[in-house]
Amino acid sequence: MTVMSSSPYSEQPGRIMSREMAEQPEVLRRLLDTGAPAIRETARQVAARSPRFVLLTARGTSDHAALYAKYLLEVRLGLPCGLTSMSTTTAYGAKPDLRDVLVVTVSQSGGSPDLVASTQAAREAGAITLAVTNNPDSPLAAVSEHHIDILAGPEKALPATKTYTASLLALYLFVEGLRDGEGAAAGPLPDLAADLLARQPEIRTLAARYRFAERMVITSRGYGYPTAKEAALKLMETSYIPALAYSGADLLHGPLAMVDNISPVIAVVPDGRGGEALQPVLDRLRGRGADLVVIGPKPQVEQASAGFALPTDGVPEEVQPILEIIPLQLLAYEVTIARGQDPDAPRALAKVTETR
Repeated sequence: MTVMSSSPYSEQPGRIMSREMAEQPEVLRRLLDTGAPAIRETARQVAARSPRFVLLTARGTSDHAALYAKYLLEVRLGLPCGLTSMSTTTAYGAKPDLRDVLVVTVSQSGGSPDLVASTQAAREAGAITLAVTNNPDSPLAAVSEHHIDILAGPEKALPATKTYTASLLALYLFVEGLRDGEGAAAGPLPDLAADLLARQPEIRTLAARYRFAERMVITSRGYGYPTAKEAALKLMETSYIPALAYSGADLLHGPLAMVDNISPVIAVVPDGRGGEALQPVLDRLRGRGADLVVIGPKPQVEQASAGFALPTDGVPEEVQPILEIIPLQLLAYEVTIARGQDPDAPRALAKVTETR
């Protein structure tokens, strides 16, 4: 009897995710070289409308990109921001007054019905609407007043990798455009991303710690918090390890009690104010004997049980998330391969999730 594998990629597990992770330096460079002028023009048009508030709308991986944009907008521009509860309009039929409000909807595919419906409702309620997608021909782009194409190219693996980093860069360039900046800090990112990807053997060694893990905790603060949430999602959807992401401040408000000397904890430590704010949390974790792995600046890595040093010298904290996630994408991939699973085809998932 011939037994058919449930995965169409079983001959080479993870080959699509691996290829798409490797494309990230090229995608970032294309966005900087080709996409930046259009993003600046979109930012100029939006800035001319002087929005008084920003609402960010997204699901899944794109939700973490939206959270990153929230930090950018509040820290760099002082614009108050909120994350949309889409069901208030799609399920409850609420009709908020969104005049002079910028609604930014982030979606890789631009195809989820609830994203399209809530964006359409926002536009009808007077909002300035902006879609950030990898598909300029999507329904979401069609209902939005403005659109930013992240230019990542087709993404076939179910775990989003290159579309996430491209979304972060596109949002950074947009926010810099709103403040009439050029986004020069992003220039070194393609080369730095290539250097990180070349260090995959280091991640493979690190992944051995988590092959039999039953749960993981990932923590950060500030600009690193969206990275922690995205890393947790990547680990859960590929390796099926329950991974809990907490702001360092929230971790101290109760969840720290579940951390002991056999609990794996990954700390994403930004080189900047977010890292400074996380320091008391790191001290508490060390005090509890946690198996602490640090993704961050070399001095922080040297104080941990293990870690992966990021090239943060001269890289402003606000663009570090574009680099921070890359070793964590690799970690999710390597842990999944080590556990005998296929990261290209997580069970029960579809590439386009149609929530309503």
